[in-house]
Amino acid sequence: MNKDILATVGLWLALALAGPAGAQTATLWRGGPILTMAGDAPQTVEAVVARDGRILFAGSLAAARKAAGAGALEHDLAGKTLLPGFVDAHSHFALAVQEAGRLNLAGPEAGPITDNASLIAAVRRFAANVPKGQWVVATRYDQEALAEKRYITRAELDAALPDHKVALLHVSGHGMVVNSRALDAAGLADGQPAPEGGVVTADAQGRLTGGLFETAMGPVNAVLPQKTAADKLAALDDAQDLYLREGFTFAQDAATSPADLAFLTSQGARGKLKLDLAVLPLSLTGLDELYANPALRPHAWLGRVKLQGVKFILDGSPQARTAFFTRDYARGAPDGSHPWRGRPLAGDAQVQAMMKEAHARGWQIFVHANGDAAIDMAVHAFDALGIKAADDRRPIVIHSQFVRPDQLRDYARIGVGPALFSNHTFYWADVHRSNFGPEVTDFISPFAAARAAGLTPSNHSDYPVTSLDTRFQLWTAMARTSRTGVVSGPGQRESAYRALQALTTGPAWQTFEETRRGRIAPGLLADFVVLDRNPLTTPVASIRDIAVTETIKEGKTVWRRAK
Repeated sequence: MNKDILATVGLWLALALAGPAGAQTATLWRGGPILTMAGDAPQTVEAVVARDGRILFAGSLAAARKAAGAGALEHDLAGKTLLPGFVDAHSHFALAVQEAGRLNLAGPEAGPITDNASLIAAVRRFAANVPKGQWVVATRYDQEALAEKRYITRAELDAALPDHKVALLHVSGHGMVVNSRALDAAGLADGQPAPEGGVVTADAQGRLTGGLFETAMGPVNAVLPQKTAADKLAALDDAQDLYLREGFTFAQDAATSPADLAFLTSQGARGKLKLDLAVLPLSLTGLDELYANPALRPHAWLGRVKLQGVKFILDGSPQARTAFFTRDYARGAPDGSHPWRGRPLAGDAQVQAMMKEAHARGWQIFVHANGDAAIDMAVHAFDALGIKAADDRRPIVIHSQFVRPDQLRDYARIGVGPALFSNHTFYWADVHRSNFGPEVTDFISPFAAARAAGLTPSNHSDYPVTSLDTRFQLWTAMARTSRTGVVSGPGQRESAYRALQALTTGPAWQTFEETRRGRIAPGLLADFVVLDRNPLTTPVASIRDIAVTETIKEGKTVWRRAK
């Protein structure tokens, strides 16, 4: 079928979708590259038309004007590039709401932090405005970014802030360091063993030194101050603007607690949400309420919130040295002990039993697995459920950070979607090289190998583990360069188009949304992002400098860059 026939068919479909007389005035975009993201090679059109929140037509300008009809609103891109709105493959939207008012150790408000002394100084400045006896909570703590490259201790925090309960939340989300007042508030005492799936740091006499990882964080998390519903509503606009200014029109909350689910689906939140949001109820918080509520069905929409799937966490974080591997960490456990391969948060039998129930109820399964031993657990669980690619159940293995080539073949057999994480090649590849050899570190987030295996990968920020920055995600996928300039696996680098696929069509497919978003085509949502230059013609070194100038949700501008 030639292009003219395809255009005619497309116009006919567009007119069929136009709706009855009296529908909204159509809007037409033109005057710059319009990248449709349809197919495995770049395709551009001259113009795109939207009406009633859907794409009406994409093609030549002359045909677009016919489809739009008289009185259409025309937007001149003035040379800027229009793409489908970005689709978030994995982040923690609810934390963007919860973290308002906490100290961000990676933010400008903390000042330059290069070592433990400057970190303590920043926390003390913040604590000066917190009443004595209250909590001082800081986020984005990364010991590997500091000169000492070790965890700060309970004793150091006690000496610096004796009158507050202090918790430094690790950047990975899989650990924290706390002081004595915080331990007391959580009911944690010296000599107390770590719970199953958890790690605590202690000295030779069994005195806790403040490090709590994985399930060991539970008692502190239970007593940390939580925002009220009113506080959350007040923080919601700023939280979603973090996503909108990056061009995201579909976000994800990838570890949704019952409280988060209740808030995000509340009438107050429904009235404020501008973007669509996929939520993943977390297995660790208990699923009885989810399963017992007939309104909470797999893939159901509650306003702008989609019940996407159930999330299972199998291991921890490689930069925190709690991910589960089939080989030893050269630097040992978080407390420095050897040998150490990490450990799973639960055993195979428990994981498989919980996944079996979710799968039987029709829920899509999302699995957090970083180390290759954890990925083995995921593969075994999928096989125990009998999932095959032909079933189209699309289980997602989040991070798949250290997936092996043989496991990619398993993914293809099962129909797994790997949600990869290229930002690790910048932030923590140097850390990973201090623990593992090049055969491991050069295969971090192996986009090229995943595509060669016939898989549909996505790319994510894991916000707040790394900042929301879509152009930075593009760059890390294309460059794979670390903080020190070392390239991890040059053969796994993405082209600009492939990197864009991992932010559009890839995550759309992984969330069963490929017929609604991720491309510019008639019938899909009129969700767009406008960039000030074309990523396909921008040198790799300049990809990070591309700016988002506008985000459009269902044909209406929801964010615009200030001039």
